[in-house]
Amino acid sequence: MVENRPFLTFLAHVVLILGVAFVALPVWIAFVASTHDQSTFLSGSMPMWPGDNIWETYGTILGTGAPVPGAPPLTLMLKNSLVMALIITVGKIAISILSAFAIVYFRFPGRVLIFCLIFVTLMLPVEVRIMPTFKVVADLGMLNSYAGLSIPLIASATATFLFRQFFLTIPEELVEAARIDGAGPMKFFRDMVLPLSQTNIAALFVILFIYGWNQYLWPMLITTDEKFYTVVMGIKRMSDVADSDPQWNFVMGSAMLAMLPPVLVVIFMQRLFVKGLVEQEK
Repeated sequence: MVENRPFLTFLAHVVLILGVAFVALPVWIAFVASTHDQSTFLSGSMPMWPGDNIWETYGTILGTGAPVPGAPPLTLMLKNSLVMALIITVGKIAISILSAFAIVYFRFPGRVLIFCLIFVTLMLPVEVRIMPTFKVVADLGMLNSYAGLSIPLIASATATFLFRQFFLTIPEELVEAARIDGAGPMKFFRDMVLPLSQTNIAALFVILFIYGWNQYLWPMLITTDEKFYTVVMGIKRMSDVADSDPQWNFVMGSAMLAMLPPVLVVIFMQRLFVKGLVEQEK
């Protein structure tokens, strides 16, 4: 039984409210800025309530696109980011779960060494790997393509490690029972391992989708065609241009729309996400 202490309860709620305000206030300011015209934004006294330009700003962004030189329509950039994030997420999960399954349930020479080599890649900073990866992608003619945006990022040592740790918790009796029933490796994987891994897959899906959606450095390196710009790249270009040609209402509006897909993924999958993390801790 948890003892009810009014002061501690009050203090916990105060801390939670301050935390929510600390996170939500910048988002609210960005939304308010997107609903005012640029003259209000540059006046030095930003209002704290939405303005009258909300339909004009968001209608322009979703229609013809922000009137900023070098910025493609936001709908195109959102599509590019969504395709890249989904390919990265599904690819990472598929490769990682199969790799972990092979390492845990197949007996072959060097499997521990292979896992150690996979795990060591976590210690390599992005700066060490990015230029050799760019050279390979360029030699394969994958610049300015969805394959070039996504395939080099679909390997994940972290996801492989998490799946391996989960598979090690599956009772050996379950494996023996499946073997006695005549289930082969793929049948055991399909009928037993995948259903048991659903919450872990959901938790990783949320994390990896946000990772793929927020990619900036890699798309910036391999993309020169505006048709393949991601939304993060587009917002950065709009903000750079905004220093000389202020269009901050469109920049903030684009940032608000760019937040929606990750937020929706977290909202709709939050129960499975939390459950998957709790099961990992067990």
